Amino acid sequence: MTNLRELFSAGGPVLILLLLLSVYSLSVIFERWVRLRKAVGVSRKLIAYCRHPLRSSNFPKVEDACRKEITKDTPASNLILRLLQEGGRTKEEQKEIANSVIDWEITRLQSRLTVLGTLGSITPFIGLFGTVIGVMHAFKDLASSAAAAAGASVVAAGIAEALINTAAGLFVAIPAVIAYNYFLSKTNFFSKELENIADEIIYNRVQE
Repeated sequence: MTNLRELFSAGGPVLILLLLLSVYSLSVIFERWVRLRKAVGVSRKLIAYCRHPLRSSNFPKVEDACRKEITKDTPASNLILRLLQEGGRTKEEQKEIANSVIDWEITRLQSRLTVLGTLGSITPFIGLFGTVIGVMHAFKDLASSAAAAAGASVVAAGIAEALINTAAGLFVAIPAVIAYNYFLSKTNFFSKELENIADEIIYNRVQE
């Protein structure tokens, strides 16, 4: 195979499908990376900034920081503002509220990760399916009268072409699985950071 036309001809419709899935997977990876980088990065800066005024009970300063354009509607700002607004509740009630907010924010950050997990699981099988079809075609060519004289070389060439689909399936799956595990680990670790700042707010805000 010397050019892309021969490559796609060998892979057939399955290779085209895998190419489209690869483009979609990369777009999801890029979108999630940008989203997580912004949400987690800004939230960490906000948490670091708010720790001192929280310890000194300067809650208006914390609220102002959370409502700034760059920090509003981030996981940390949503959590901190919600806890400050619920200051009249007991410690146990605030912990339940904090857990609810954290679960929702992490769910938002983990949205579309199931797409990556699914692609990482099914694309190798799609590639294998294309390879099986290619092998079947290779043996069919061997059985034809025109190809009978060529012998095993026809089968070898056909199988080599068919394996393109297997390679393409792995090409889609490997980045998807790596990205899925990376994003999942990052969001799970970030949830612990949110839990820590929630505990600090509850400790400083609520009297037992």
